[in-house]
Amino acid sequence: MEGGGRPSLGQFILLGTSSVVTAALYSVYRQKAQVSQELKGAKKIHLGEDLKSILSEAPGKCVPYAVIEGAVRSVKETLNSQFVENCKGVIQRLTLQEHKMVWNRTTHLWNDYSKIIHQRTNTVPFDLVPHEDGVDVAVRVLKPLDSVDLGLETVYEKFHPSIQSFTDVIGHYISGERPKGIQETEEMLKVGATLTGVGELVLDNNSVRLQPPKQGMQYYLSSQDFDSLLQRQESSVRLWKILALVFGFATCATLFFILRKQYLLRQERLRLKQMQEEFQEHEAQLLSGARPEDRESLKSACVVCLSSFKSCVFLECGHVCSCSECYRALPEPKRCPICRQAITRVIPLYNS
Repeated sequence: MEGGGRPSLGQFILLGTSSVVTAALYSVYRQKAQVSQELKGAKKIHLGEDLKSILSEAPGKCVPYAVIEGAVRSVKETLNSQFVENCKGVIQRLTLQEHKMVWNRTTHLWNDYSKIIHQRTNTVPFDLVPHEDGVDVAVRVLKPLDSVDLGLETVYEKFHPSIQSFTDVIGHYISGERPKGIQETEEMLKVGATLTGVGELVLDNNSVRLQPPKQGMQYYLSSQDFDSLLQRQESSVRLWKILALVFGFATCATLFFILRKQYLLRQERLRLKQMQEEFQEHEAQLLSGARPEDRESLKSACVVCLSSFKSCVFLECGHVCSCSECYRALPEPKRCPICRQAITRVIPLYNS
């Protein structure tokens, strides 16, 4: 505590930081909890012959948030893998990622650093169809790249290490960057792969579409089944809840510590004020009952022992209230008995 019992700047910063972090974590937790709750409320619809009849009976021929599972089938052409033979898909993502070591001037250590230097995603129209043969129904998937969980499979991955000469190595050490190489990756959504779609299901002109929801809910095209997807979301909710509770407890503990310090300081000030009032009352009684020649000596008496004369000046407050013996008997850290300010220096007082 500084400045007459007020909380220090460090305590204010600690309390403010923990409060902001707690609020941010709680906000993320609420968002995750809402997403999990929306997933629980999504209507599971079987991809079968009765799909169109179910949608035709729904209000507006639409289910705002539905879960449907099927196999991927291309509408016309397919995308061929650039590296794997006989690997066909409907979504292809090619990524080049640079890896290097960067010198941290603060920690004086080399840290790993990666950056995507090029990425291209190719798509073709595709449907979700039943796994069973002989069922003539399909769901056209719209805007697949808008989904938050696109179930792509890595079909090719290769790391190309950088080749460096001796002069290159010296130059990289001087510049603080040491290239490691380029990571080349190809991901695809294969034809025939099982996909779980969560979004808005619409019947339009005898065709069924799965598209991003219009009510701000999240759009999923996941390679996991719905139960695994829901379990993953609930695990994320529990993690963020625990983090919010931990930082919330830390914030409450910090606030309790500050308030307790304030309470103890207030009690100390009240106790000292009471002691000063009792001393002044006792001094007034002594002065009123003393002889005139003894009153000056009583005014010069030490406020602690009332027997010796005041013999030192406390700095920086400037009070003259104690004898040297009582000063030495004060507990550490030494504080002025009158104002409780810290004593930085003591100047002897000589009476002539």
